[in-house]
Amino acid sequence: MRMISMLFFRAGVALGVLFAVVAAPDSNVMARDARPAPALTVASVSWMVGNWETEPGRVQTDERWSPIAGGMMMGTSRTVAGERTVFFEFLRIETRPDGVFYVAQPKGRHPGVDFKLVRATDQEAVFENLAHDFPKRIIYRKSTDGSLTARIEGDGTEKEKPQEFRYRSAGR
Repeated sequence: MRMISMLFFRAGVALGVLFAVVAAPDSNVMARDARPAPALTVASVSWMVGNWETEPGRVQTDERWSPIAGGMMMGTSRTVAGERTVFFEFLRIETRPDGVFYVAQPKGRHPGVDFKLVRATDQEAVFENLAHDFPKRIIYRKSTDGSLTARIEGDGTEKEKPQEFRYRSAGR
């Protein structure tokens, strides 16, 4: 009887080990799922490169982004009402040791205001500086029709309202 009990015990242990091995997740699957997200780079937002403009009207805004060179993209933005420039800004997206930053210099002011790239896909880029008064967030989105939308927003506590600029390719 003792022999039969010992056989059942061994068989139970063997089945338990077999079950544990079969039921264990595939280590390769876990390794794929546990991989860190790709690092954000200036190339993550290279889809912004180009000449963009809002629809012609009483006020028109254009934004231009150069191709990547030297770890950065250079940009400018200009708003024209009638025959007068009412606003302009120098822009750049640059690589630093602590991340990728969008630097805005409204009216050419120095130093610029830094917004860190916190999320990027092939259709959206989100830059944040939660310590800044307004905006706290700058979001670019590329639509399937090839248009580009730039949105600036705060956290809702400031008097400024979110603004969106819907651009089409200027093609020049």
